[in-house]
Amino acid sequence: MSKQLIIGDVTQELTSTRRILERLPEEHMSWRPHDKSMTLGGLATHLINLLNWQIAIIQRTELDLSTVPLRREALEKQSDILEEFDANVTKLSKLLIECDDKALGDEWTLRHGHHIIRQQPRALALRTFGISHMVHHRAQLGVYLRLLNIAVPGFYGPSADEEI
Repeated sequence: MSKQLIIGDVTQELTSTRRILERLPEEHMSWRPHDKSMTLGGLATHLINLLNWQIAIIQRTELDLSTVPLRREALEKQSDILEEFDANVTKLSKLLIECDDKALGDEWTLRHGHHIIRQQPRALALRTFGISHMVHHRAQLGVYLRLLNIAVPGFYGPSADEEI
């Protein structure tokens, strides 16, 4: 997989993620659709954490989940979420530009202590554990917005809230 293809893929998904974060209603940040669900603010904060994981994929050869805090305090202000998101996107973009093809092909490991969860080339880890994981939670955020009757942006074409 070429580096330019990876950068284009990442850029498209991060741009789409920012578009949905721009629609976060601060008055509903503590709302959740179900007792087992994250709050709206918690889910948005998790999207930021996934950017931190993407940065870690590029910077390190492994991520040990036993060293990562289980829960982070949910951000409650849209401006704080967008500010941290943008800072992380800038950092990730710089790292991707500086990364060479060899590094993208190097083996990357996800572990929990001594237990290895997955080993795969760094580029594939970035796509699956980083970007696809983000897309999954971004879709959840879209459902939250729909349930709150807030217009959902289209990502791969128009949504039901956008005119063609």
